[in-house]
Amino acid sequence: MEQPQLIARDICKSFRMGARRIEVLRGISMDIAHNETVFLSGASGAGKTTLLYTLAGLERPESGTVKFEGRELYGGSSSAEARLRNEKMGFVFQGYFLLHELTALENVLLPGMIGRRVIKGEAEESLAAVGLTDRMHHLPAELSGGEQQRVAIARALTNDPDIIFADEPTGNLDSKTGDTIMDLLLNLARDRSKTLLVVTHDTRLATRGDRQLHIVDGVLQ
Repeated sequence: MEQPQLIARDICKSFRMGARRIEVLRGISMDIAHNETVFLSGASGAGKTTLLYTLAGLERPESGTVKFEGRELYGGSSSAEARLRNEKMGFVFQGYFLLHELTALENVLLPGMIGRRVIKGEAEESLAAVGLTDRMHHLPAELSGGEQQRVAIARALTNDPDIIFADEPTGNLDSKTGDTIMDLLLNLARDRSKTLLVVTHDTRLATRGDRQLHIVDGVLQ
């Protein structure tokens, strides 16, 4: 039987706010299978974004372990962790995080440049896959919110990652545009056999994956 692609065990994380210590993740354990689409839902402040970042190697837990494809995410050097994220993981955020001085194509090329593989054809193909062939030489300021999020999805696909982490990818969009973006993300993940983990506060969207997890006060329900 195939091992889960992502395995988290007993993840704990807290933050200090003045003299107070706030427990954000309280002993979370979970598995995600290869090519599975999982939606993580919960109220604002429940800990879902912190959990996503911890599972993606972006935020070290205070205790517990995260394994991705058999490798400890927090067991190596910071450069090895960064290389793993660049080669194996794609990221889509609520705020797009596009560099405003770069065109859509140049933004999509960035992950490859960081990994020292600049393949323009792959970036152009990713933009075509999200329906932006005719917008690839536009700056972010010349694109709508939905188009900017499409660029961000294309950027996440460019290095052909095994898993895509999406943090409230429709949070800055109206409901119609948000539905279109979610359709696109789900279809691309399924067509390309990618694992997809999506954080959302939208309970309607959260039913669209293979599985839904709900986090309340730092604990999975």
